[in-house]
Amino acid sequence: MAAGRLAALLLLYGASLAVRVADRERGWLHMTRRTEEEEDSFAEDEQFGMLRSRATSGKDGQRALRMNRSESFCSKHDPEKDLTHDGTHVNPWPETPDGDIEHAIEEAEEDRPVAKAEKTTTTLANTLTRTITGRSAASSWADPGPPPDGGLTAWTQVLCAHLTIFTTFGFTTSFGVYQTYYETNLGIAPSTISWIGSIQIFLLFGIGTFTGRATDAGLFRHVYIAGSIIQMVGIFTMAESTKLYQLFLSQAVCLGLANGLQFCPAMALVSTYFVKKRAFVMGIVALGSCTGGIVFPIIVQQCLPTLGFPWTIRIIGFIMLAFNIITISLYRTRLPPRKSGAIVDWESFKETPFALYCVAMFFTFWGLYFAFFYVGSYGRNVLGVSYQQSINLLLTTVCVGFVFRLLPNWLADRVGSLNVMIPFAFICGIMMFGWIGIHALGSLFAFAAIYGSGSAVIQALWPAVIGSLSRDGNLKKSGVRMGMAFTIVSFASLTGPPLAGALIQQNGGSYLYANVWAVLLGGI
Repeated sequence: MAAGRLAALLLLYGASLAVRVADRERGWLHMTRRTEEEEDSFAEDEQFGMLRSRATSGKDGQRALRMNRSESFCSKHDPEKDLTHDGTHVNPWPETPDGDIEHAIEEAEEDRPVAKAEKTTTTLANTLTRTITGRSAASSWADPGPPPDGGLTAWTQVLCAHLTIFTTFGFTTSFGVYQTYYETNLGIAPSTISWIGSIQIFLLFGIGTFTGRATDAGLFRHVYIAGSIIQMVGIFTMAESTKLYQLFLSQAVCLGLANGLQFCPAMALVSTYFVKKRAFVMGIVALGSCTGGIVFPIIVQQCLPTLGFPWTIRIIGFIMLAFNIITISLYRTRLPPRKSGAIVDWESFKETPFALYCVAMFFTFWGLYFAFFYVGSYGRNVLGVSYQQSINLLLTTVCVGFVFRLLPNWLADRVGSLNVMIPFAFICGIMMFGWIGIHALGSLFAFAAIYGSGSAVIQALWPAVIGSLSRDGNLKKSGVRMGMAFTIVSFASLTGPPLAGALIQQNGGSYLYANVWAVLLGGI
């Protein structure tokens, strides 16, 4: 199955490249013809302007101007086409003596010197405007200089991005709490409920291509505020939901869309402020998923038994509202808008490291969230632990990642993000294999701690690797490149947890098939 999907991805990649190359060739030919036409028009305007200026000095200049106009007019009229039925010529000029024409022109020029100057100025202004416009269209992006790698403004963006990840990815990471609660109170199959969480992650990553390009175009604030509004609608309608379809619309679709409008732009914005400390800074930003993944489950654990589901979700909504007000007030973009360019930068896939990395992350994220979604339900349904203990399992998975989102990132700035991430990816695959033999609560807590450390490193470093794989000249495309990678990962996050749930249901509630499937993905 994995080999077939990989082959399909490679075929789609090849086809898309071919289409893109053909489109670029057609566009280049069109621009070449347009440039030649503009150069010819510019030469004519320049020649006319010179003759016009000479006309102000005397009759010789005026006579040259009339001759130029006459030649221009005659070049547009073929004598053979100006024939009547009997073969006689039709004279397009009025039969007026040349002397009268010269006298009329001299009087007109003497009576209207201001109009003559205005016309000359207008001609030169139009020519200059056309030239500047053509040059600005060729290059609509100006380099603001190297990233500051520090300073009050830069670190303020890090704080804002951390709060954004807290309310978006942190809420998504804690879905295991809702997975267990919905199974117990709604009586729905695990694979069906997991679609809520997987669609939420899919939209969070999936619209990254569009939000990343919008960020590069200078629309960061518009996109982010729109996400904040939709997030408020989603969280407060979720509090009123009592049926599966209501939870699907509010938690999966509405919150997933809102989180996607905020997540990728925030990550892309921070990456433009740092180069030397990029991995460490991205670790601090990604730490928001840990803090959110800890705070939100604790709120559910403490408030759900006493306040009920609606007010528990409303409290979470008020926290999101406060953080949105703070981040909207403090976010500042550094790069000027990049108006030109496609939504998808297909040229990036011609860089072999970037293309292979996107494929590798697809398989990694295909099985990454299996433990986050099902470790609590495994403890409750297989080991028979209480609902409170199942929440503690999820908290263990997230809390251990708090430390491992900083130390490996600090090391990554010295030895490379990809070099640090690869060993932890293998650790996740090995732990999935070890999950098969776990039949005691203590062993399950140990699994949650070790797997949480490995998965935390992957989630913290994989956006930083995108920046390290990009050439310096592609800094202006940081948003669209990160969005493209997020979109690829989103399809893995969409199908991974439901496939695991279907394997559990197919095997009569046993997690063996799902564990083996996750192990194979970790090996890839």
